Amino acid sequence: MLKIAVCVKQVPVVSMLKFDNETRRIVREGVPSEVNPFDLQAVTACVIIRESMPVEIVVVTMGPPQAREALVQCMALGADRGIHLSDRAFAGSDTLATARALSLALAREAFDIIFCGINSVDAETGQVGPELAEMLNLPQVTGVSRIEISEAGDSATVTRLNDDGHQEILCPLPAVFTAAEGIGPEIYPSREQMEAAEAKPIETLSAVDISSDTEPLGVSGSPTWVGEVYSTESTRDGVIIRDLPADEAVAQLMARLESRGVFGDRRADEVPSDPRDVRQPEGANGGTWIVAETLRGRVRPVTLELLGEAQKFASCVGSRVEAMLIGHGIRDHVGELTAYGADCVHLADAPKLEHYDTELYTGILARAIEAHHPYAVLIPSTVNGRDLAARVAARLGLGLTGDCIGLDTDPEGRLVQLKPAFGGSIVAPILSNTSPQMATVRPGILTACEPDRSIEPLTQDLPINDLGEARVTILESVSDESLEGVELEHSRRVIGVGKGIGGPENLPMVRSLADALGASIGATREVTDAGWLPRQVQIGLSGKAIAPELYIAVAIRGPFNHTVGIQRSGTIVAINNSARSPIFRAADFGIIGDY
Repeated sequence: MLKIAVCVKQVPVVSMLKFDNETRRIVREGVPSEVNPFDLQAVTACVIIRESMPVEIVVVTMGPPQAREALVQCMALGADRGIHLSDRAFAGSDTLATARALSLALAREAFDIIFCGINSVDAETGQVGPELAEMLNLPQVTGVSRIEISEAGDSATVTRLNDDGHQEILCPLPAVFTAAEGIGPEIYPSREQMEAAEAKPIETLSAVDISSDTEPLGVSGSPTWVGEVYSTESTRDGVIIRDLPADEAVAQLMARLESRGVFGDRRADEVPSDPRDVRQPEGANGGTWIVAETLRGRVRPVTLELLGEAQKFASCVGSRVEAMLIGHGIRDHVGELTAYGADCVHLADAPKLEHYDTELYTGILARAIEAHHPYAVLIPSTVNGRDLAARVAARLGLGLTGDCIGLDTDPEGRLVQLKPAFGGSIVAPILSNTSPQMATVRPGILTACEPDRSIEPLTQDLPINDLGEARVTILESVSDESLEGVELEHSRRVIGVGKGIGGPENLPMVRSLADALGASIGATREVTDAGWLPRQVQIGLSGKAIAPELYIAVAIRGPFNHTVGIQRSGTIVAINNSARSPIFRAADFGIIGDY
């Protein structure tokens, strides 16, 4: 019998959270909780697997006594039993301490598959799954949208969503997977199912039940801590244009947008790029490392953004900017990395590194960190970047801040990482007591410097011997030729498509507008669920959070689950035929009418 564990988290209903500006605290009193949606879909996916083979499904959670409700809900959907890690000693755990506690509990049994959600909607880090895999020495595949178990039960073929399409991957079992949107139906149990689930067994474990040494658990085992949280909620103009002929309404809208400067060559909020600094000597505190990424033969823009940002603080803390590039046939990128700010480029070039593999790349990066002792390691918050960073952090026992939107240094020379939460309406400064300090940084937020191509590249080859063999096999890679999902995070203008456009046959009209504006196309969850557009362009709570200069919502009703992903947009325009649509409350300008 196949044995599957699903790690679930009880999260607050994000749309009901409030922030108290006086106390600088999130107000949770009276806010109901729910099972993290990605975790819930992992449970239902496992129930579907059980329809074709014998499977025991065990749900595991860590939290206060009321977290038991999450286990009961999952058992009502079909899980067989629950494990509840409940102890004050677990309080204050960051992702590393959480993964450590879960790994100790899970190691007590022999599971064939361990599922986590790809991230939780309250923190959006996506780190626990890869950290669990590292601590249990298991292969991992993150962002799984489909799973098929072999007849022998010793392997799984999964579909992994990535930034420009998807991969079909063969993975031996046991393994750790993280569940992406769509892996299973998001359904909720009936009252009768909840009552029946109360009779199913739940094992409660304290800290001493899983380890005689509780020091690595909870606050004492958490290398990161949170500074003073602050709110970034913005007010919108809320100008509604109604009762006008379409051409007059559009003309009025365009005049208002022109006055805001949204059609200029530069973002209204963008600071002109600084020139690239002269090459810095090797600093006393080690380098500030940027883990570079390429896509389809080109350096990704987020890498250049990170190089530019690192230029601003590296010399102030006795560091220099260094790039790390792993792959095959990658030396042609050294010149560009140097021009955009890298004082030195570390290279790991080998045929077996041509395609990203979590464990091979982790081995190289972790060994390089141990050998060179950098001041900080900054990684793009992309699909592969989040996957890699968490596993490296777990291997080295380092604190990691995920999906940062800004970086700074404090008077003591520590890196301050600005982490958004609850869709970006709240920002928390995160610090770490481990070295090097690690963070993944969101694409499209920072600014690259002006390149200086006169600087001669300086490279250093990293040892690539004893890499070992990959445990997972990529069977097929399928790319979205439009690259819409990748461009979305960097686009200055985005048109969001709702199901109210009527059907996919009306998308060409939207694309014509996008072409005229130089915009990318995003979508609501309903649109991607229907298959009209790929999952990579989904915006919102279970999709991407974007920050374009201009966002135009076309035929989008605008519930919180969508608008939480557009809060950082410069100007928001809504077009909808219902004046009662909530999208207008989130918009600067709105036109009531049919698109």
